[in-house]
Amino acid sequence: MALYVTFHLHNVPAGREQDYADWFDGPHREALGRLRGFRSADRYEVTPEQIMVDIAQPWQFCSAYDFETGDAAIDIPALGPLLAEARDKGLIAQDESERLFTYELYCDWEGSPNWQRDKPLSGISVLIGNYTAGRYDEYMDWYANVHSPEVSNVPGHVAMKRGKLAAHQVEPRTYCPGDQLVYVAQQTDDLAFTVKDFGYRAVGMSPSGIKMQPRSKSGSFARTVHYFQKISGTEFWPGGIAYGGDLSVYPSDYGHEQQ
Repeated sequence: MALYVTFHLHNVPAGREQDYADWFDGPHREALGRLRGFRSADRYEVTPEQIMVDIAQPWQFCSAYDFETGDAAIDIPALGPLLAEARDKGLIAQDESERLFTYELYCDWEGSPNWQRDKPLSGISVLIGNYTAGRYDEYMDWYANVHSPEVSNVPGHVAMKRGKLAAHQVEPRTYCPGDQLVYVAQQTDDLAFTVKDFGYRAVGMSPSGIKMQPRSKSGSFARTVHYFQKISGTEFWPGGIAYGGDLSVYPSDYGHEQQ
């Protein structure tokens, strides 16, 4: 059995947001429960806070569908007709932005000491990227042993899982900008804090005193990063910033200083 995640990146026509939410958490969830290999699904909305501010954020919404299956050729494409129902109902904006990408995961969530496993996530970030040609082994080693622990230990970041573009995709298929997925879970009600410390740890300016290792040249700069906050279901992150370290070293207005 292998793990997969399908991301449905899309927009909703103005005024239909609640209609989409009702459909997703109502008849859509019921139909998902009948899919073989289906594990879970959640829905997210793009956040104002982004780590790479120059990268376009074309999607207001992201739905993440998790599967565990031994027959991806049959089980993954079965999601397609369920999503077609949303299009038929006029719930997907016809702005040519809709994308469906499925990744086969290398592993399930690998968490840091920050992770409060008995509580829901507040959001996710999705990096769609590539490795530098000829440096795949180096890329895998750097992420597994260096960068994944660094990222997951940032306050508010709690876990990471990664994957590769799957052989079997959900229709309609569109061009994907990257064959490598970096998928990060968050538990924070202060994403500005989290995003700022992520960037500051990369350059050695974090009040924590932690500095990340130099970025490996095995990771291509051909990538996009997107932060989303959870908006589906009935359980939500109760508040605070999940962190296994000492938050008292940070200024009270960290991430929110006047410009």
